[in-house]
Amino acid sequence: MKILFVAMANSVHTQRWISQLQGLGWDLHVFPVEDELSPEARQLPSITLHEGGPQSLPWRERARRLAAVIQVIRPDFIHSLEIQHAGYLTQAARDILEPGAFPVWIVSNWGSDLFLFGRLKEHRPRIEAVMRGCQFYVCECDRDIPLARSGGFAGDVLPVVPMGGGYRVRELQALCPPGPTSARRMILLRGYQSWAGRALVGLKALRMCADALPGYRIVVYLAGGQDVRIAAELLANDTGLHVEMPRFLPHNKMIALQGRARVSIGLSISDGISHSFLEAMMMGAFPIQSPTACVDEWATDGESALFVDPDDPAQVAEAIRRAVADDAMVDGAAAINMRTTGERLEYSVIQPQVIGMYERAYARVRDAKSARSQV
Repeated sequence: MKILFVAMANSVHTQRWISQLQGLGWDLHVFPVEDELSPEARQLPSITLHEGGPQSLPWRERARRLAAVIQVIRPDFIHSLEIQHAGYLTQAARDILEPGAFPVWIVSNWGSDLFLFGRLKEHRPRIEAVMRGCQFYVCECDRDIPLARSGGFAGDVLPVVPMGGGYRVRELQALCPPGPTSARRMILLRGYQSWAGRALVGLKALRMCADALPGYRIVVYLAGGQDVRIAAELLANDTGLHVEMPRFLPHNKMIALQGRARVSIGLSISDGISHSFLEAMMMGAFPIQSPTACVDEWATDGESALFVDPDDPAQVAEAIRRAVADDAMVDGAAAINMRTTGERLEYSVIQPQVIGMYERAYARVRDAKSARSQV
């Protein structure tokens, strides 16, 4: 089986997804959408990494390079991991190739690809072209399946799984310190502030409930923007709270932090299933999360998480107060969430589903070839 991935090769989610297929004897290729590749991307074992060229290349020329790779390696199918970059580029390459020269196409929906961008007039027609052109669709939220259908997708929906693949849940949970979640004295805030992220709302909420947080470490991770870093420093100066902003954390260190946190806050106006949310669940941290990340498919509001409006700091502050005051709630949630992720997120559960989806797609390729040979 020969697969060509068009993907953000530097993404840890791409790397974790492809790692699920290594060791199977399949012929794996990656065409990156980035111009500068990280050492981690270049060191992915058992794959052929193609050069997409510098970002300064005109879009059409980059698409021509992808089309040329398709013609040379002749994959059984092409898999676009994400739509806004990988999907659009694959569609442009498809337009270049002669009819019949383009392989069976699998498209993965990441994050806000359909839920947000599908509502924007600049993106809607491009998304519809991608969805009409592919034969298989992979997503991590049941929420997105009708959105794909309304966007013109008429093919087969493959299993709904997190786009980062599975985790070795039991091994990671062993990193948690002994004792209940209620004994932990750390609050995590995802530091993204962007068109979707709302870290500044979280910082304002922490300021509003600072009187309830003496003795807590506040860790703002992935705080890349100057506005977030300034707001976090002012929060510490004005309230006396202990606030940390680690510059860079490897993915495994971020997961380990979740295992030391009582509360994990993630706020955004749009997302797929947030991986930081899943990691909080897995490691026993109590999630306070915006429901725009289809978290209702994994947790229950008021029982195993608290769902909050990402633009309402007062609501977020009230959720924080409740989470630091209610030991029974956070300990009960930890038991539920650790069990849920053990059943649904474990690598040994997810990997066979992922392998099975490619085997299903390959069977379609094989059947199509057989039908052509009989004509």
